[in-house]
Amino acid sequence: MGLTKSEIFTDAQNEIATLAKAFAHPARVAILHQLFKSDTCICGDLVNEIGLAQATISQHLRELKSIGIIKGTIEGTSVCYCIDTDNWKRIKSVMSAFLNNHPNPTNCC
Repeated sequence: MGLTKSEIFTDAQNEIATLAKAFAHPARVAILHQLFKSDTCICGDLVNEIGLAQATISQHLRELKSIGIIKGTIEGTSVCYCIDTDNWKRIKSVMSAFLNNHPNPTNCC
Protein backbone atom coordinates (compact mmCIF):
# COMPACT_ATOMS: atom_id res chain seq x y z
CA MET A 1 0.00 0.00 0.00
CA GLY A 2 1.38 3.42 -0.95
CA LEU A 3 1.55 6.59 1.04
CA THR A 4 -1.48 8.83 1.26
CA LYS A 5 -1.14 11.73 -1.15
CA SER A 6 -2.48 14.41 1.15
CA GLU A 7 -1.65 17.15 -1.36
CA ILE A 8 -4.48 15.98 -3.65
CA PHE A 9 -7.02 16.77 -0.93
CA THR A 10 -8.27 20.16 0.22
CA ASP A 11 -6.89 21.84 3.32
CA ALA A 12 -10.27 21.30 4.99
CA GLN A 13 -10.24 17.57 4.19
CA ASN A 14 -6.71 17.21 5.54
CA GLU A 15 -7.62 19.13 8.71
CA ILE A 16 -10.69 16.95 9.35
CA ALA A 17 -8.58 13.82 8.85
CA THR A 18 -5.91 15.10 11.26
CA LEU A 19 -8.51 15.91 13.89
CA ALA A 20 -10.24 12.57 13.44
CA LYS A 21 -6.89 10.84 13.92
CA ALA A 22 -6.40 12.70 17.21
CA PHE A 23 -9.79 11.48 18.45
CA ALA A 24 -9.21 7.95 17.15
CA HIS A 25 -7.37 6.69 20.23
CA PRO A 26 -9.30 6.12 23.47
CA ALA A 27 -6.34 7.27 25.58
CA ARG A 28 -6.45 10.69 23.92
CA VAL A 29 -10.20 10.87 24.44
CA ALA A 30 -9.70 9.97 28.11
CA ILE A 31 -7.01 12.65 28.44
CA LEU A 32 -9.36 15.25 26.95
CA HIS A 33 -12.15 14.16 29.31
CA GLN A 34 -9.80 14.63 32.28
CA LEU A 35 -8.70 18.05 31.07
CA PHE A 36 -12.31 19.14 30.59
CA LYS A 37 -13.14 17.98 34.13
CA SER A 38 -10.21 19.65 35.83
CA ASP A 39 -9.62 22.73 33.63
CA THR A 40 -5.87 22.25 34.06
CA CYS A 41 -3.79 19.22 34.80
CA ILE A 42 -0.27 18.11 35.65
CA CYS A 43 0.88 15.13 33.63
CA GLY A 44 1.40 13.01 36.77
CA ASP A 45 -2.27 13.41 37.63
CA LEU A 46 -3.19 12.01 34.22
CA VAL A 47 -1.06 8.94 34.85
CA ASN A 48 -2.92 8.33 38.11
CA GLU A 49 -6.36 9.01 36.64
CA ILE A 50 -6.02 7.12 33.36
CA GLY A 51 -3.76 4.29 34.49
CA LEU A 52 -1.29 4.28 31.61
CA ALA A 53 2.48 4.62 31.83
CA GLN A 54 4.00 8.10 32.01
CA ALA A 55 5.72 7.61 28.64
CA THR A 56 2.45 6.60 26.99
CA ILE A 57 0.60 9.59 28.44
CA SER A 58 3.41 11.90 27.31
CA GLN A 59 3.23 10.52 23.78
CA HIS A 60 -0.52 11.16 23.59
CA LEU A 61 -0.11 14.63 25.09
CA ARG A 62 2.49 15.46 22.41
CA GLU A 63 0.05 14.38 19.69
CA LEU A 64 -2.77 16.50 21.12
CA LYS A 65 -0.46 19.47 21.58
CA SER A 66 1.01 19.20 18.07
CA ILE A 67 -2.39 19.77 16.48
CA GLY A 68 -3.36 22.50 18.93
CA ILE A 69 -6.11 20.83 20.95
CA ILE A 70 -4.18 21.36 24.16
CA LYS A 71 -1.47 23.71 25.34
CA GLY A 72 1.05 23.36 28.13
CA THR A 73 3.13 25.46 30.46
CA ILE A 74 6.27 24.43 32.30
CA GLU A 75 6.24 24.95 36.07
CA GLY A 76 9.46 23.68 37.62
CA THR A 77 9.76 20.02 36.73
CA SER A 78 6.06 19.66 35.85
CA VAL A 79 4.24 20.50 32.66
CA CYS A 80 0.66 21.61 33.12
CA TYR A 81 -1.73 20.98 30.24
CA CYS A 82 -5.14 22.45 29.47
CA ILE A 83 -7.55 22.69 26.55
CA ASP A 84 -6.63 25.49 24.14
CA THR A 85 -10.04 27.18 24.22
CA ASP A 86 -9.53 29.27 21.08
CA ASN A 87 -8.47 26.25 19.04
CA TRP A 88 -11.20 24.12 20.61
CA LYS A 89 -13.83 26.56 19.32
CA ARG A 90 -12.32 26.38 15.84
CA ILE A 91 -12.10 22.57 15.98
CA LYS A 92 -15.75 22.34 17.05
CA SER A 93 -16.72 24.57 14.14
CA VAL A 94 -14.73 22.53 11.60
CA MET A 95 -16.02 19.19 12.84
CA SER A 96 -19.61 20.43 13.23
CA ALA A 97 -19.66 21.72 9.66
CA PHE A 98 -18.45 18.32 8.44
CA LEU A 99 -20.76 16.26 10.66
CA ASN A 100 -23.77 18.40 9.79
CA ASN A 101 -23.65 17.19 6.18
CA HIS A 102 -26.68 15.07 5.37
CA PRO A 103 -26.84 12.26 2.85
CA ASN A 104 -29.34 12.58 0.05
CA PRO A 105 -31.99 9.94 0.92
CA THR A 106 -33.08 9.58 -2.71
CA ASN A 107 -29.53 8.74 -3.78
CA CYS A 108 -29.18 5.51 -1.82
CA CYS A 109 -27.50 2.29 -2.97
